[in-house]
Amino acid sequence: MSQHLKIIINQFLADRDRWVLWLPVFVGLGVGSYFSLNSEPPAWTGILIVLAAGLTVYFRRQNFIVLCGGVVIIAIAIGFSAAQWRTLTVAHPVLQKRIGPTTISGRILQVENFENGPRITLEKIHLAFLAPYEMPQQARLKLRGNQPDFAPGQWIKVRGVLTPPPAPVMPGSFDFQRRFYFMEIGATGFGMGKATIIQRSDTGASNIPISTAVNLFIAELRHEMAEKIRRAIPGAIGGVAAALMTGDRSGIPKSVLEAFRQSGLAHLLAISGLHIGLVAGLLFGGIRTIFALIPAVALRQPIKKWAAFLAILGAFAYAVMAGATVPTQRAFLMISLVLMAVIVDRQGISLRLVAWAALAILLLRPESLLGASFQLSFAAVIALIAAYEFLKERNIEQDRTVWWRRPVRYIAGIALTTIIATAATSPFAIYHFNQLAQFGLFANVLAVPVTALWIMPWAIVSFLLLPLGLAEFGLIPMGWGVELIITIAQTIAGWKGAVVIVPALPVSALVAVGIGGLWLCLWRQKWRLGGAGLVVLGFSSVFFVSSPDIVVEERGKLFAVKGSSGTLHLSSQRVSKFAGETWLRRVGQSDQTRQNWPKQGFSQDKSLTCDRLGCIFLQKGHKVALITDSQAVPEDCQSADIVVSAVPVPWHCPSAELVIDWFDLWRHGAHAIWLRQEGVLVENVNGKRGHRPWVLRPREKEK
Repeated sequence: MSQHLKIIINQFLADRDRWVLWLPVFVGLGVGSYFSLNSEPPAWTGILIVLAAGLTVYFRRQNFIVLCGGVVIIAIAIGFSAAQWRTLTVAHPVLQKRIGPTTISGRILQVENFENGPRITLEKIHLAFLAPYEMPQQARLKLRGNQPDFAPGQWIKVRGVLTPPPAPVMPGSFDFQRRFYFMEIGATGFGMGKATIIQRSDTGASNIPISTAVNLFIAELRHEMAEKIRRAIPGAIGGVAAALMTGDRSGIPKSVLEAFRQSGLAHLLAISGLHIGLVAGLLFGGIRTIFALIPAVALRQPIKKWAAFLAILGAFAYAVMAGATVPTQRAFLMISLVLMAVIVDRQGISLRLVAWAALAILLLRPESLLGASFQLSFAAVIALIAAYEFLKERNIEQDRTVWWRRPVRYIAGIALTTIIATAATSPFAIYHFNQLAQFGLFANVLAVPVTALWIMPWAIVSFLLLPLGLAEFGLIPMGWGVELIITIAQTIAGWKGAVVIVPALPVSALVAVGIGGLWLCLWRQKWRLGGAGLVVLGFSSVFFVSSPDIVVEERGKLFAVKGSSGTLHLSSQRVSKFAGETWLRRVGQSDQTRQNWPKQGFSQDKSLTCDRLGCIFLQKGHKVALITDSQAVPEDCQSADIVVSAVPVPWHCPSAELVIDWFDLWRHGAHAIWLRQEGVLVENVNGKRGHRPWVLRPREKEK
């Protein structure tokens, strides 16, 4: 055995108390491997692997290597099976084609009141022309204009249009169909005109299942509370206050939301560890203080344990009111375990708590692994706990005899926490949002103390006063603090260079960075430094990834080409605006650097020539015809070596080595093309996603 191998084995054995931390990592690898498949595997795949690996471990348990390998395979297979099972259990009808305009009726599950009108989620939907087995279980509708005061539980009808959930706007971009599939939303659309409330809430009806009645009751309570908060504190301040108390961010103006993102304060609006921790901590300290003031109780009863138990109940109530998103679930699970440790006289927060919280979420909601909420929240928490464990092991002494050192240490702690959390979450923020806030450290040093010391205590007071009808006595002072953090966010977001737009990381780079970061944080011995190399390797892969030279939207209504300067030219600034903005963001280009597409004549770099029938794009030795009118097909088919057409191409193109026409876009979705001297690389949305239950394909639509 070589010396290096002996060192690795010794390091591995010395870290045996950390082995359990890798259990959710391997489960997560199983979940990720399921979602990375190009086609749906047989339902028995994961279970069969678990049984085979389990039998191997049982009969060869004396062999340490076989035992470890078998446990790893079992964990991966369990994650794979959990994802498979979740996909099967949420299966539901998905609308296959556009319906409407027609009358849409159903019961409201959720109401979100935005600036330009409410967005509602309906269940128990009724549509003409659809059989019951084709009817979506839930649909999301955007309404405009003057609408009634909606509330969860109401039955409404409205004339509108429903469409299938949208596909990604380019290969590798966010998959709305997958997201809506696991949200059990089978259609999206918009209303035309004013909706009519045909029946008020029937939450208390005896024929409604208990689970549905509970969900409607909670949704109605959240909506009512958010409306009361916004009435007590109008404007953006009330919208932010409602978001902090109920998780409903629909009342926050877009400009304010953007300011929070650009200043690095967006995490304050997502109910996560900071909020749940503050609520639980304040309740624990306050209840324990009240009990301590009663000598008969304080001297005879375990008031610390009582306070911990009541704080768990309070944190649970807050988590439910906040919508129980993935960060909220993770935070509640961790805080509950910390407080349970107080009750049973055990150690508080540790990486083991994070591991069990992650494992619970992965088994119950495996699809959350792919979301920004899961990745950002767990990356931040793991990095913070590992970093503070490292500092604690170094036994850094603090001089507490000088009064001013305590506030200085508090501010320094916020700064250090922000630096660690930003470093840990930056790769995931780049992958999902393609932007970084440069002044997030400064913004957090100013805003977090205001949130922790003023806003959240008054939020708890408001919750307690709400049943008495006196919530305004807590909401008004809470609003003063909210106004201050809005001012901080808007001021810092207005600084020059506040946001850096960066190209999207490839999935392989994100996986390498994630595993490298886990290796660095979960082990204690020196071999953990090898994780830093994997992180560097993941980031370095960015230099080997190039943005596409041509992108075309699935309906052929929007084209983009990369000019000689490396910037994208968009064919329109109004058509498919969301797709165009996504394309620009994913290549690291802000809207301000958008190049104009010539309607007639040449582009600035002479690579693009356009007329009313389409354009000719010359790049890297290729002549590409971008056709928008069928009259251009005969001529371009005789001269271009690549034809991309928004209309059908009914005959063979003798000069073209590649033809992508309307039928290809209809079948496979948006296309991306890379032009190279040695050839052409083409990717399309459906080809990249494969045949999965959430992927809608034209043949299915035809049926």
